[in-house]
Amino acid sequence: MTLAQGPEESGLAARLSAIDERIAEAARLADRDPGEITRIVVTKFHPASLVRDLHALGVREVGENRQQELSSKVGELDGLDVRWHFIGQAQTNKASAIRRSADAVHSVDRDRLADALHRVTEGDDVLDVLVQVNLTADEGRGGVAPDSARSLAEHILTLPSLRLRGVMGVAPLDEEPASAFARLRAVADGVREIEPAADWISAGMTGDFVEAIDAGATHLRIGSAITGPRPDRG
Repeated sequence: MTLAQGPEESGLAARLSAIDERIAEAARLADRDPGEITRIVVTKFHPASLVRDLHALGVREVGENRQQELSSKVGELDGLDVRWHFIGQAQTNKASAIRRSADAVHSVDRDRLADALHRVTEGDDVLDVLVQVNLTADEGRGGVAPDSARSLAEHILTLPSLRLRGVMGVAPLDEEPASAFARLRAVADGVREIEPAADWISAGMTGDFVEAIDAGATHLRIGSAITGPRPDRG
């Protein structure tokens, strides 16, 4: 017998279902198989209990932006069958904590960070990583310049405890997402020339995942459209 869902759980299920339907429709319009697209639910600022609720609804891919929050939730949910994606900017001095908690790091944007993640490996553990590409004209934003992404990818390939999976990018607010994601796709193609298995393209959030899917995104990072408004942090 299935227990009745409360209002909060029911709303969460409805939002998740609605997003999944939109993803499937966008994939069909792009002549792609929805099954090749991974939906990552970003639970930034939400309690660990929400991850449990998502897990009960079948979610197995969860994203976090902040190391402290990632580490806390992983500790609280020890043993829960989810894959943790770290998608925020990473400091080299947090590399050990990130590596202990994350299954994949989407935001590797410099050699020093890759080296730091490699140095803190334990045993035969291999960490999935992506090259974050800065799609803006602001050099101070997170991500490596598009024309430097291949060099960073080559460096990652020299570090045996890291597995290069592909690229990640965020569309600028002042540009049409389609054109930004087309540039990311070109960078991804270049990375695959040196590592054919690096076929992940992490792109697309609530407002632009349709364009990301059309450009070949394999991993979408979707937060409040599924989780609901972020709680007041007080």
